[in-house]
Amino acid sequence: MATALSQKLSCLIPGVQSSTVSANDCFRPVSRFFDRITRPEQIMSAFERAMQVLTDAAECGPVTLALCQDVQTEAFEYPDWFFAERVWQPRRARADETQLAQVVALLKAAKRPLVIAGGGILYSEAEGDLAVFCTAHGMPVAETQAGKSALPHDHPLNLGAIGVTGTGAANDAARQADLLLAIGTRLQDFTTGSRSLFADPACRIVGLNTQTFDAGKHRGQPLVGDAKVVLAELGASLQGWAAPAIWTEQARTGRTAWLETAARYTAAGNEILPSDAQVIGAVQRRSLPSDVVLCAAGGLPGELHKLWQPGGPGGYHMEYGYSCMGYEIAGGLGVKLADPAREVVVMVGDGSYLMMNSEIATSVMLGAKLIIVVLDNRGFGCINRLQNATGGASFNNLLRDARHEILPEIDFVAHAAAMGAIARKVASITDLEAAFDEARRHDRTSVVVIDTDPLRSTDAGGHWWDVAVPEVSGRAEVEAARRSYVEALVRRNY
Repeated sequence: MATALSQKLSCLIPGVQSSTVSANDCFRPVSRFFDRITRPEQIMSAFERAMQVLTDAAECGPVTLALCQDVQTEAFEYPDWFFAERVWQPRRARADETQLAQVVALLKAAKRPLVIAGGGILYSEAEGDLAVFCTAHGMPVAETQAGKSALPHDHPLNLGAIGVTGTGAANDAARQADLLLAIGTRLQDFTTGSRSLFADPACRIVGLNTQTFDAGKHRGQPLVGDAKVVLAELGASLQGWAAPAIWTEQARTGRTAWLETAARYTAAGNEILPSDAQVIGAVQRRSLPSDVVLCAAGGLPGELHKLWQPGGPGGYHMEYGYSCMGYEIAGGLGVKLADPAREVVVMVGDGSYLMMNSEIATSVMLGAKLIIVVLDNRGFGCINRLQNATGGASFNNLLRDARHEILPEIDFVAHAAAMGAIARKVASITDLEAAFDEARRHDRTSVVVIDTDPLRSTDAGGHWWDVAVPEVSGRAEVEAARRSYVEALVRRNY
């Protein structure tokens, strides 16, 4: 309430030494722009600022407008211009001439250049420009989680995922590279292998980014600007130049070898419980190029990053900024509402499904069909593997290792069906492929459940990630993991 006459409103935070703090304030830390509307006319300036933030390439992010309850009921004579339609065009910043010249010189001197494609390429709609650029200049490309699908998966210079969850081809190239052209990426720890992946001490990083902060990370040479515009400017300045042919050919060979390796992991097997990779392989074989696969948390993001082959731009949607458990089904609904013509495939583990699943009912109500594949490994298999990798014994992650009087037998099929979905459980990869085809033919949300192995993951590819291990422990496995950890720290290139 703007009047603040009542001190017993349910949205107020008890004990806080300010009557202006309410539950709405929890959105402040995650909002690029936050405004509390205490007068009706305030909306005019707040809307203007909100649209500026939402359409600014460097500043864009969530906007929160918190309207006081009593203000929502007040009348105001708004001017006619406030209701007139207005089209907001995001600005495309061109590169600074000096920065551009510096980067061109660095590229021309490079012997082993590698492009790191981040999500900024997709935001800029520069997918075609990236393909033209890397083809013309013989530069191989590695993709971050957000940048996956920026380059067609079958492009001969697409080495796939980079970093902790990267392919063998991309990470081998990253270790040897003497120049990294990082486009639209934050270069966070999963991309850089906690700053240990880029092994050449003389390796230079060029940060092409709308954000000056991200453009200059890791002592990088900044190139501030829009990806689409600046790639064209770089291409024009590099006419006639290409990376050494031996480097380009090495990348092509590495790509071919990785695809053969990946195919072995995604192929159907005779195991009682399939791996996540084998489930991914089944879904991939039955998918169409227009499909969108969506995921967020657990072991699936790493497996999908390494193994999934998107059919086109935007065909891979991964919430990996915070790897937020429970995002999957709600996020899938959002993607479907944004692009109803595409089939949206949500891949989710049992842990995330249990955290947030109610949007199944919403999707049925709205007629926004999803195909949801639930991989049930009876617990949090990813964290169990991480626990073991740091020397710990399995504890409290898999249901069997948690305190229990009785092991739960959760009927995901019955649960999904109760919310209106068409649901089915399958017992094999062959049955999964048949069920997926059937789900595609359905006219409403379908849920397919399959039991999976919590212990197996794709051990090919990948890279070290800085997960600290205790210095002191009475457990021999932890002491061994600590020694390995200390050795790995030395390889970080500050």
